[in-house]
Amino acid sequence: MLAVAAPQMAQAEALLVVEADSGKVLQADNATMPWYPASLSKLMTAYVTLKAVKDGRVSLDTLLTVSPTAASQSPSKMGFRPGTQVTVDNALKMMLVKSANDMAVVLAEGIGGSIDGFAGMMNQTAQKLGMTQTSYVNPNGLPADGQITSARDMAILARAIIRDLPEYEYFVHIPSIRFGRRITQNFNKLIGRYPGADGFKTGFICASGYNLVASATRDGKRLIAVVLGASSGRMRAIRAAQLLDRGFANNGLAWLRPSLGTVDNLVPIDSTPPNLREEMCGPKHKRPASDEDAEDTIASAGSSSTNGDGGVSFFASGLQAAMPAKPADMLAQPAAASEPVVVYTGPTKTGAALIAAVEADTEKMQPVKRAKGKHSRVAGKKPDATDDATADAKSASKNTSKNASKNASKNASKSDNKPAAKPVRHANAKPDAAAAKPAADKPAAAKPTGKPAAAKPAAKPKTSADKPKTAADKPKAADKPKADAKPAG
Repeated sequence: MLAVAAPQMAQAEALLVVEADSGKVLQADNATMPWYPASLSKLMTAYVTLKAVKDGRVSLDTLLTVSPTAASQSPSKMGFRPGTQVTVDNALKMMLVKSANDMAVVLAEGIGGSIDGFAGMMNQTAQKLGMTQTSYVNPNGLPADGQITSARDMAILARAIIRDLPEYEYFVHIPSIRFGRRITQNFNKLIGRYPGADGFKTGFICASGYNLVASATRDGKRLIAVVLGASSGRMRAIRAAQLLDRGFANNGLAWLRPSLGTVDNLVPIDSTPPNLREEMCGPKHKRPASDEDAEDTIASAGSSSTNGDGGVSFFASGLQAAMPAKPADMLAQPAAASEPVVVYTGPTKTGAALIAAVEADTEKMQPVKRAKGKHSRVAGKKPDATDDATADAKSASKNTSKNASKNASKNASKSDNKPAAKPVRHANAKPDAAAAKPAADKPAAAKPTGKPAAAKPAAKPKTSADKPKTAADKPKAADKPKADAKPAG
């Protein structure tokens, strides 16, 4: 007797698993529901770019220039300044592993002349491939009303990459990249953890939830799993692993279940995409969700996976025992060791020239880190939240202000570097307000040591900080940041 599992999902999800070679559907749930693709859009950006390489219109060594438009994209991004040059090869690696939004625009402008021009190429390609539910507005998947796809269309695109670009397919399963001293792991947690995992891409914006297209090969059979709208970065990986596990386990039992046909023949649902913004990034979240999920979500992900995967599952019930716990345990392990792929700016280099380029990029990174301090690190740590720029900016701003405020009060009491401390305080509203009084008292203590009559200057600073400096306007100027601090906070 066949077990048909009714959907039992805590939230909206779209799930699909198909055979890569035949397109045969093994499991489908909401597979033709319209969805926001988020950074899964970059798979089409890669496909269009690599088709141009294959057709000889550009090469992997072609140099592209970072424009002001590319540099202005929201994180996650590499953060290169306008005028920086990168090869098509390096831009693809940065885009697919780090999900760099600026690199997606660099490729779009280099191949299509502009974002709009390239979006037209993306849409034309989608129609040619039979992705009838897909439309693109930009090459990176940042929020846009017209940026829509479905699990069905994502599986069609993954199959096209495997079928049409086998010589370039390695781009979608690079475990990690190294730029200068910075190493970025692939956000697809199956790579290096799930046996046989060999692609593809993750995506997240608040409206879409956590998305993943994943593939794996076992005993010569390759499957593609699509998960849209998962509740966390780790849960989307668990969902994909479960789909792949069941697909491989039941591969020899096709005669036991009715055929669901091929992915191309799945009937589209005519509706608007679900908007998961409130659930993903609403008030109940202490911070905006990001593609790098907190490690403690593994516990909740593991438990929730035991009460069904949702979807139309035509699998023998006896084969489901003990499966769900496995992916959670697997994904809790560190990824298999691998050498990061080196990426760099400038023309293609090898040997000593490549070593020199890496050193040069490392040197360029240093001043930026020192100048921006924690603010820079906070922005860089949440890559694929990445895709929801406004939410990330607010979160980074709050964290930076709190950290800077603590450091400000400590430095004000024991610093010998007073002139260097003040400019930093004026850059942040809250620290400025907090540090204003100690800063006013310190010069009073310093002046008496330089002048014989210490009693008078020491007494007056308590009532008026302007006397020791003999410039009545300076305290008023110092008060201005204080006044500005309240509205900014």
